[in-house]
Amino acid sequence: MQTKLPQAFKETKTGQRADEILRSCVHCGLCNATCPTYQLLGDELDGPRGRIYLIKEMLESEQADTVVQTHLDRCLTCRACETACPSGVAYGELLEIGRDFLEEHGKRGLIDSAMRRWLVSVVPDIVRFKRWSRLGAAFRWILPRILREQVPRHRVATHEVFETRERQVLVLQGCVQRMATPQVNASLAALLDSRGIEVIFDDEENCCGSLSLHLGNTRQTRTTFANNIDALLPFLDHVEAVISTASGCGVTLKDYPRLLGGDASYFSKACRVAEKVVDVSEYLSQLGLEWDKVAEFRRVAWHAPCTLQHGQGITGTVERLLQGAGYELVPVRDSHICCGSAGTYSLLQPQLARTLRKQKLAALSEQAPDVIATANVGCQTHLSNGDENVPVVHWLELLR
Repeated sequence: MQTKLPQAFKETKTGQRADEILRSCVHCGLCNATCPTYQLLGDELDGPRGRIYLIKEMLESEQADTVVQTHLDRCLTCRACETACPSGVAYGELLEIGRDFLEEHGKRGLIDSAMRRWLVSVVPDIVRFKRWSRLGAAFRWILPRILREQVPRHRVATHEVFETRERQVLVLQGCVQRMATPQVNASLAALLDSRGIEVIFDDEENCCGSLSLHLGNTRQTRTTFANNIDALLPFLDHVEAVISTASGCGVTLKDYPRLLGGDASYFSKACRVAEKVVDVSEYLSQLGLEWDKVAEFRRVAWHAPCTLQHGQGITGTVERLLQGAGYELVPVRDSHICCGSAGTYSLLQPQLARTLRKQKLAALSEQAPDVIATANVGCQTHLSNGDENVPVVHWLELLR
């Protein structure tokens, strides 16, 4: 793809990277075949190729209008297009550049702007998020369904006190996860304790930063990254690994070195953190141990989150662990397609998110599974709010 980016922008590190990514696209359109929004809407501008053109035109003209805003907002950032792309176009990275430019130079409506500011200020802050969640829970019964689905159901999972072990791992608690699905980390702690490995938690851990990153809030994103790195650094020399049980958090933490590549103060620290971070499926598979299944389920429909299969490139690992534990994995069509959760997407684009969820639940339920398993808190809560009667759990809850 030919580009004519303004010289002043092209001389910046961001401009050079944008130019490199844009030029790597060969217009083949294979990405559209895997794009959920293109499949739903049939609009070229709602597919990766069309969005690449929009970003190119926006950067060249140095103007952000409502057209580019609409179509970039509709992108799930699922990155299925990256998996399909034969040219290796770093679409997700280009989208970050486009969204940063859009938020800096574009204009949003009052309600849209207020919603985004609220999300960035509340959700990553554990104390604030707890207060708002409790308030929402108290009035859940009068909220419209779109809002009611966003209020996490309070789950209490007390962490058992285990013996101190020589082998230790640090498990990330997340922000939404510690409110909505705390039983996931509790299950992992018990699982690893039974094999002589102690799970520890960092009370100073912050949000991973993915929420503000996807909303194009550059300043808040870098502050969040730095705070989280400072909180995790003291533990790195004492633990075998920093484990993420939410694939959406894990993909961002692993990407810290790229995201902080121009920060002299934090780049080396970001590398140290990223080197330690593993998805829980990677860690358990490296242990080479056998696990048992829980008694109540036999047939499992596995939903691989986009952040796991496309973002982290981890495929087949969870499936092997579940099959090794004795589960039968039922076939699921279109397993590469997003469920529609995508972080804040289900709140900011509720109609598209609900349509994608309906399609995903239909695919997951076709073979009459006993349970649906996934690997990310967003997918788990989003799918659980659907109309199907099949329970949705984190796959760790299926190991005993």
